[in-house]
Amino acid sequence: MPNGTSNASNAKWLNKVKWDEHGLVPVIAQEAGSNDVLMFAWMNRDALTRTVELGEAVYWSRSRKKLWHKGEESGHTQKVLEIRLDCDEDVVLLKVEQRGAIACHTGRHSCFFQKLEGDGKSGDWRITEPVLQDPATIYTELTRTQ
Repeated sequence: MPNGTSNASNAKWLNKVKWDEHGLVPVIAQEAGSNDVLMFAWMNRDALTRTVELGEAVYWSRSRKKLWHKGEESGHTQKVLEIRLDCDEDVVLLKVEQRGAIACHTGRHSCFFQKLEGDGKSGDWRITEPVLQDPATIYTELTRTQ
């Protein structure tokens, strides 16, 4: 993983990323140990720079329009072990160590917990992963410990 520098916004590695018209790049977080795809998110230049500097995942929240340090509210941070760029240079893959085993705000291990079963006419989504912890307790417990 590249080392962060105070002049990271002009770094060669950062300029190689093909940012979309909003200055964002899609990011996939994959658990290093299991290879499970944990989540999909977005990063801007600042988020990717902060991720490199901190060694933990920092994303861009499109809905809140601000940087979002994964786990800042839940305590379920992602330690970044590797950062990869795809062949088109427009998708980032983070290989992470998921702390607390929960990546999804629903209290599940992965955000990809629904599986399509059946065909196009009678198919439906089936939940395939259990809730590991009630989301309401995740955030209440964190506020009590702070």
